Amino acid sequence: MTELISDLVQRQGYDVEDVAVTLAGKHSAVRIMVDSDAGLELDAVANLSHEISEVFDSVSDFGESPYTLEVTSPGIDRPLTHERHWRRARGRKARIDLAHETVVGRIGALDGDSVAVVIGSRTGPDVRRIALPDIQKAVVQVEFSKPDPRELELAGGIPEGRVAPADADASEDEEVVVEGLDK
Repeated sequence: MTELISDLVQRQGYDVEDVAVTLAGKHSAVRIMVDSDAGLELDAVANLSHEISEVFDSVSDFGESPYTLEVTSPGIDRPLTHERHWRRARGRKARIDLAHETVVGRIGALDGDSVAVVIGSRTGPDVRRIALPDIQKAVVQVEFSKPDPRELELAGGIPEGRVAPADADASEDEEVVVEGLDK
């Protein structure tokens, strides 16, 4: 299924992050997660949903049963596993599990195979470089208050088009659902 849509999604400037199909009797749900360095706006989600639905409807071996198509952006609970995830999460606070410690800090610039992490302390924020191969797991943390401006500055700010931490804007988890039936 990923092969059916990956070229289409990439031509629109997005990456396919995940495809999940859930069967529920004669009805199935297809959830496609897409993202880009500039984020994902609601109009783009609607356009991608429409185009992907047309591709699915044109393929005879997709099946004769109805399906629900969901095109969405990754939530903040997605593990940071690729360099593009780190780049897109710059300025966000993350929990980073290493072999013998856990670090909580603000993600900074990616440089080769390491990432700068801004860690707060009593004396003020400090930058620590962490090698990506040393990271066992990393997940962005939910922030309920505005970030420390100095931490954000040391991290290099928020990438253009991305939602700032603690913004009330709900655009990070935009989703469009399209009902479809293979023809």
